[in-house]
Amino acid sequence: MSRLNCRIAALQMVSGPRVVANIETAGRLIEAAVDQGAQLVALPEYFPIIGAADADRVNAREDFGSGPIQDWLATTARRHGIWIFAGSIPLTAGVAGKMRNASLVFNPQGECVKRYDKIHLFGFRKGDESYDEAAFIEPGEHPAAVDTPFGRVALSICYDLRFPELFRALAPVDLILLPAAFTDTTGRAHWEILLRARAIENQCYLLAVGQGGQHENGRITHGNSMIIDPWGDILDRKAKGQGVVIADLDHARIAEIRECLPALAHRKL
Repeated sequence: MSRLNCRIAALQMVSGPRVVANIETAGRLIEAAVDQGAQLVALPEYFPIIGAADADRVNAREDFGSGPIQDWLATTARRHGIWIFAGSIPLTAGVAGKMRNASLVFNPQGECVKRYDKIHLFGFRKGDESYDEAAFIEPGEHPAAVDTPFGRVALSICYDLRFPELFRALAPVDLILLPAAFTDTTGRAHWEILLRARAIENQCYLLAVGQGGQHENGRITHGNSMIIDPWGDILDRKAKGQGVVIADLDHARIAEIRECLPALAHRKL
C-alpha cells in the first residue's frame, strides 16, 4: 500500500453523561478539523460518555457492529470522506456486568476496518483518589494496527502508554494513536514525557487525544492533546477544553530520522 502524507487531527473533548450531546460536540469538532484539511481524525477515550459512575458507561455499551454510536461514526466518516479513529466506546463483553473499552477505525466509505480492545487496565490509589478499571472492564488480548493510505497506524488506549512493549510488538509503524482520559494527577507527572518517549523510540508520529477538563461528575482529566513528530518535537497541542489539534504527517520526515539514527534497524530483541 502506498504511503501518502496527510493532515491528522486530535479532537479534544470534555464529555459528559449524555451520549447525544457528546456526539453533537464530536460532530462539530470533526467539521472544524475537516475545514482545516484533516483527512484522519481521532476522538478521545470514552468520547460518547463519561457519566456519574462506571456503571453509566457499562449501561451505554453496544454490540459490536450495531448501535447508534457506531452508526453515527460510520455515517460521519462517509459524509466527510475521512478516516475516523473512534478513541473508545463501550462494547458488550463476554462477562455479565462488564464492558469492552474498544477503539474502532472507520474508513472513508464508512466501514469499520479495525477494532482494538484496551489490554492494560488502569489501577491507581492515592489519598481519596482511586480507580480500578478491572472492576468493570474485560481486557482485550491482542495488539492491533491498521494499514491506511497514510501508512501503518498502531492502536492503543490511555494506560497502554506505560507499556512500551505493546508498541514494539507492532513496530515499525508510521503513526501511534493514543486516545485517553488521563487523570490530571498522573498526567501532570508523566503524560508528556511518556508520549515523547514512545514517539522517539519508535521513530514515528504520535497523535495523543485526551479528555481535557472538569467533567459533570467532578472528575478532572489532563487533556494536553498533542501531535509529536519522530524526533520528539511537539507540533501542536491544547492544554484544556474542547478543540482541534492538527498537524501534517510527513513521510520524508520519518525517513530522515530513521536514516540519520537507524535505531529500529539496530534492534537486537
